[in-house]
Amino acid sequence: MWILSILLLILILSIIIIIHEFGHFIWAKKFGVHIYEFSIGMGPVIFTHKGKDKIDYNLRAFPIGGFVAMAGEVYEDDNKVKKEKLMCNKPWLQRLIILVAGVVNNFILAIVVLFVGALIWGASYSVPKVEEIVKDSAMEKAGLVAGDEIIAVNDKKVTNWEKTQILLYFKSKNNTYKFDVKHEDGTKEVFYVKPTIEKNDKGEETKSFGFRVSTKTEKGFINSLKYSFVKFCSVVDTMALTLKGLFTGKLSLSALSGPVGMYEVVNQGIGYGISYLLYILAFLSINVGFLNILPFPAFDGGRILFMIIEKIKGSPVNAELENKFHTVGFFLLMILMIYITIKDIIRFF
Repeated sequence: MWILSILLLILILSIIIIIHEFGHFIWAKKFGVHIYEFSIGMGPVIFTHKGKDKIDYNLRAFPIGGFVAMAGEVYEDDNKVKKEKLMCNKPWLQRLIILVAGVVNNFILAIVVLFVGALIWGASYSVPKVEEIVKDSAMEKAGLVAGDEIIAVNDKKVTNWEKTQILLYFKSKNNTYKFDVKHEDGTKEVFYVKPTIEKNDKGEETKSFGFRVSTKTEKGFINSLKYSFVKFCSVVDTMALTLKGLFTGKLSLSALSGPVGMYEVVNQGIGYGISYLLYILAFLSINVGFLNILPFPAFDGGRILFMIIEKIKGSPVNAELENKFHTVGFFLLMILMIYITIKDIIRFF
């Protein structure tokens, strides 16, 4: 089973990476940028094909990434290539399109996958409406009952279960959570819930509120199309909320997952079938797109940030400074990934 899980994870990540890099590739090619190679994976080349377009299409040994190598990505770095074919010499708008194309492709992939999944199996929503309360649980003691609709948690409005979950995962003062609730008769009331702290089999502390929410399933073309965009926006919203939680200290780094954590999700998802694995594909594709557009060095968003600065000041940013910025960012990113992976391994075993 573990071999199947690893292969599925590699397949999912490979699809996401290929789609992302293809976005950069196709627009760079369209705008006449000289491309050295289009590679899937990292490390030594295990298969290569020289296309009629003189581009090397490579498959590399380690399926943990991919890249498009373009001439003059930051500055004029190849005197054998015509200057007009260097990316750095292309018009500002063309360079911007090339940089954002990978993220756009990831988002399109996610929306298409969500739509297809909903069209085949139905669009399933979990809504923040209490369907069942566990006896003697924190929610029951606070006074909530089945049928209550949660409209806000700690003064933050919620319309979907994903956002509600994130807010309940956040740290809260005195471990007490404020619930704004709408009863079935239309009246509204505020409850303060203090979840019980439980320990799982690995000794990790988890909060238990003691309730289950409603799930509804809709079918049809229009409902599936609506679902794909609503779910996409919901995942982006929760990612932005998660990022904010990390910066404000309401969420710890231990909440993040790396490759090992993703393997665990895929391993558990096998039992739920193809529909769930497709959702994981869409979810991770949104994650990759969202993270890449952040103005952080080594990400597409970091390079876009320099382009925006260039536009504001009216001249290119010092290329050496930009390179150092991306190099430092890359090493910081690697340190973070190593830390998260170690935490995942400790948690997993």
